[in-house]
Amino acid sequence: MDRRKFVKSAGMGAAVLFTGGQALAAGIKFKTMEEQNSQGVVFPALPYAYDALEPYIDARTMEIHYDKHHRTYFTNLVNAIKGTALEKQKIEEIMKNASANGDAVRNNGGGYYNHILFWNNMGKGLATPSSEMAKALEAAFASFDKFKETLSNSAKTRFGSGWAWLYLTPDKKLAVASSPNQDNFLMDLSPVKGTPLLALDVWEHAYYLKYQNKRADYVEAFFNVVNWQEVEKRYKLALAV
Repeated sequence: MDRRKFVKSAGMGAAVLFTGGQALAAGIKFKTMEEQNSQGVVFPALPYAYDALEPYIDARTMEIHYDKHHRTYFTNLVNAIKGTALEKQKIEEIMKNASANGDAVRNNGGGYYNHILFWNNMGKGLATPSSEMAKALEAAFASFDKFKETLSNSAKTRFGSGWAWLYLTPDKKLAVASSPNQDNFLMDLSPVKGTPLLALDVWEHAYYLKYQNKRADYVEAFFNVVNWQEVEKRYKLALAV
């Protein structure tokens, strides 16, 4: 390959790397969350285009949320663990020892990890759980609608910034709760313990451009883009541990 063709090819490759989910149009398969985590702390590709979740989540919010907020958490986490033993740990292990790792690791590590779950548990056309997952939710919450109501209330009543979660308790039961800021239930300092399965971001930057102060409208819209295949995969993996 001559130099001119090489430069052109390299430029095209760089464009793919930096446009996140836009590369899906070119047929590129992104790594799963588990594959990304096995490499340590890396900035994951968005698994769909910025406008893929329209009209429920707008493209501009997605772009800013992913490429500004999430990237900042990643960058700050990398800087916080640089030169320490944490560089060689998986993000889940870093979360489990959050109390010993300091606020910079806790806050930015949580923001990094939580958003990976959030991006991956959304997708278009996947908003209905399988019969097996639906039965599990019905057993835990009496009905699927009751589950949605419970998660919605948890999200809407979280004061200030934070997250609402569907999670698996240590005794293998499905439950719903919320956490403040960028905390999650893997953290040893969290009063609630469990494995996160479905993440719902209720920080204002997740919805303010489209929904302004109407968090309830954003929460209602969220259920149209839940990737239940991903949630069920996490559920089965957590059950098996």
